[in-house]
Amino acid sequence: MSSRVLVALRIAAPRERVFEAFTREIHLWWRPNPLFAFAHRTDGRLAIEPELGGRFTETYPDGSSFEIGRVTAWEPGAWLALTWRQASFADDQVTEVEVRFETVGAETRVTVEHRGWDSIPSAHVAKHGMPNTLFLQRHGQWWQALMGELKAEAERAP
Repeated sequence: MSSRVLVALRIAAPRERVFEAFTREIHLWWRPNPLFAFAHRTDGRLAIEPELGGRFTETYPDGSSFEIGRVTAWEPGAWLALTWRQASFADDQVTEVEVRFETVGAETRVTVEHRGWDSIPSAHVAKHGMPNTLFLQRHGQWWQALMGELKAEAERAP
């Protein structure tokens, strides 16, 4: 099995609203983490182009941008998948983030799976010298914090 991070939580909003907050409003809830910066900067604004094949980017105040990945699955209100790279990754190194949105009663369960970390060597700068287990734990904690921010954004009235 691939090295992965798996995080899930429930949000008191319809899944279409949560999907919208995750994709079109990512710049409102995403909190950068210097430990997991895409391009060694933390002052960028994230955006996801809302279509299959759309770009997942971080744009900086000077107008430059970094393409983090591409949308590999796009089913509004249900499912989203993105490739995920850091600037320090080699051409053959990529991870994938899959996000599922499921109705559970009056809430939406959001499940984030960030997989493919076994394609990134232990000694890679992106892992900061951490053993794989510790790296995945820290990365999972960051995703938990991000999902808390998503929850707060999605539960606000649009």
